[in-house]
This record gives sequence, C-alpha cells and structure tokens, in this order.
Amino acid sequence: MQAGAGIVGDRYCNTQASFLDRPLQERATEVTLIEAEAIDTFNQACGLTLGYGDLRRNIITHGVNLNALAGQRFRLGTVEFEGIELCEPCSSLARRVTSLVLPHMVHRAGLRAAVLSSGELQVGDIFALAIEGKKKGTP
Repeated sequence: MQAGAGIVGDRYCNTQASFLDRPLQERATEVTLIEAEAIDTFNQACGLTLGYGDLRRNIITHGVNLNALAGQRFRLGTVEFEGIELCEPCSSLARRVTSLVLPHMVHRAGLRAAVLSSGELQVGDIFALAIEGKKKGTP
C-alpha cells in the first residue's frame, strides 16, 4: 500500500485514470473493501456462487462492520485507512457480474477508503479502530 495512492501495481495507483472520471487529487478513494459475510449472504439469497474477488473490491474483510467505518480511521495490520463513503453497486458492476447486485447489494457492497500510511497487508492482518493515532485498546 502506498499512502495517498492505493495498492502498488493497481491501475489506479499514482495515475490520473479513474472509473470515477475525476483527477487523482479529487478521488474519494484509493481502495475498496467488502465484507465476506455480505458476499456469502448475497450468494445464499440469490442462489449464486460468486467468489470473493468477483465483486471487484480490493480487500475482503471478515467480522468487520464496514458501513460503520465511513468517516472513521482504522488499521489493517500496519496500514492506516480512513473510510470515505459506502461503495454502492453500479450499472458497470451489474453488467460485469450480475444485475442482481443492484437490488441486493445496496448498502452492502463495501467501503471506499483512503490509504493514510504506506505498508504491506497480509492475509489475516488484524483490524483495529484508530483512536488519536493509537490502536483501540492500547494505553
């Protein structure tokens, strides 16, 4: 992860390219996150077997209420993020995946977040709310 840019190697990192059609400095996101549980619930409700990567989000979480993180700072491993806004399903996602995302994934399709500190993420990294620059529960 690169602070202020996103995932190193991602097509949106350090470029002017954006699916939002806005310059880099005006983008409200550098990464997108989605809850594994939301994908599981969607699959069960719609009788599908989409994989976690099929909904085109950068980071999959387990056991984290992402909607509550809009406007909040948080950490995954050593990388600090700020939740910007919910990542609602769009017609582009519906065309690429299934039109069922539009009615079924509203308010459940993830979170757009800014990358505030550089570092590497690993599978299994611990999530923590950032409070005054410290991890929650840290003295």
